[in-house]
Amino acid sequence: MKNFLSNLPQVNIKKKKRLGRGLGSGKGSKSGRGTTRHQKARESVPLHFEGGQGRIVKKYPLLRGKGKNNSINAKAFVIDLETLNKLAENSIVSRETLIKENIITNGNEKLPIKILANGQLKKKLIIKLPVSKKVKEAVEKLGGTIES
Repeated sequence: MKNFLSNLPQVNIKKKKRLGRGLGSGKGSKSGRGTTRHQKARESVPLHFEGGQGRIVKKYPLLRGKGKNNSINAKAFVIDLETLNKLAENSIVSRETLIKENIITNGNEKLPIKILANGQLKKKLIIKLPVSKKVKEAVEKLGGTIES
């Protein structure tokens, strides 16, 4: 029996970590079980639920009814009759002409256009844009036409 102690089998008995025995134990609260044992593991927790705090959706104003996204829609670019006096006699008033004559500038080229009766028109024009009733009367009084 020589070297008896060196021939003994090695026995290491490590105490098992006790789960769920408080936060100080190192394996408290969720007890090392990952995401399987808390609120997000449940079936019926809605996406917008924030633990009892008010939903973020409720912080925004309610948009109801007709035209609810008016703030998103681009407003029309308004042109007065007075500014159309810059154009030549018998010229065609269209989006392209107004951009070429620098009446529409600063990134407003893609906005819808409407001509309103502010000021007085002194030239005969052919208009191919939406206009108000008074503009239509003023243009036709001078012998021009409207083709919108």
